Amino acid sequence: MLNADRTTYVGIDVSKDKLAVAIAGGERGDEVLSLGTFENTPATVDKLLKKLSGRGDISACYEAGPTGYGLYRQIRAAGCAGCVIAPSLIPVRAGERVKTDRLDALRLARLLRAGELASVWVPDETHEAMRDLVRARESAAEDQRHKRQLVSAFVLRHGRVYQRSKP
Repeated sequence: MLNADRTTYVGIDVSKDKLAVAIAGGERGDEVLSLGTFENTPATVDKLLKKLSGRGDISACYEAGPTGYGLYRQIRAAGCAGCVIAPSLIPVRAGERVKTDRLDALRLARLLRAGELASVWVPDETHEAMRDLVRARESAAEDQRHKRQLVSAFVLRHGRVYQRSKP
């Protein structure tokens, strides 16, 4: 269990190349600070987590997205608490329209500290690989259906009617 007073809450906005990182202290009145942007590599993340672990316990979060769950697994392997947040379930104030990586990271750190974020289930590597395979198969089947319709429409436009032979 994390000691709330000594916990550093870390919000990370993840993109393909960069991580925008913000931290919030465990107390409600503590300032939420932006640490800046970092390269999105395992070595950089390890270095950042080691630097932050000197402050006490770490609880980190980031939004679920196309980058997968590798960052979550790396955070957990470093001995830190971590969660992946559903973007659609992040509370947003009315009129809060400005979205930058830095502001998103600050917002994530603040909301994580407040306990207002809903995390998603993170599959293990086997589940994730199977899900990727199923999605790829569904995509290939959809592509095949679409191409079949295109060829059928082409043939019909040129006055030919294709009749499938019945087995």
